[in-house]
Amino acid sequence: MNDNVSIRLITEEDTPKVVAWRNAPSVVDQFIYRTPLTEEGHLKWFRERIMTGEVVQFIITDTETNTDVGSVYFRDIDRQNKKCEYGIFIGEESCRGKGIGSKAAKLALDYAFSQLGMNRIFLRVFAKNPRAIKSYENAGFKYEGKFREDVIIDGKAYDMVFMAILKDEWKKGTKE
Repeated sequence: MNDNVSIRLITEEDTPKVVAWRNAPSVVDQFIYRTPLTEEGHLKWFRERIMTGEVVQFIITDTETNTDVGSVYFRDIDRQNKKCEYGIFIGEESCRGKGIGSKAAKLALDYAFSQLGMNRIFLRVFAKNPRAIKSYENAGFKYEGKFREDVIIDGKAYDMVFMAILKDEWKKGTKE
């Protein structure tokens, strides 16, 4: 737990809320993959990716209101090279802009470095999303570069920003 935020491992019972959050237009707009998510699709993801350890996913809870508000996850976990990709979304619109994402990120990063044994955690974010970039910076991620017109959605090209945090940076940041 970090102030008023906690994370817990996702369960199959979380499927309806995850599907609702993930299909909200404000969430879909920040994802590269925009195909609507169904309960069947999420359960397949759960069984094939989460249950196999390829993905570790958490539910974010606002402990002041005891409300689940979003999800944070690590995907494409590469145990040999000790790296994975980070992702997060706050599904409850009323909970955005309150620092919940940054706090959840810190909790999740602690888990990835201490429990999963990762050395590097990276992410991709639309360059057009400065609020998310700021949240990632607050969690300790460093800017690594921008891939110009990296993703094409509905015929329009978008720049993607790449960010990462290393275990040594995380250790240093937690001591300050």
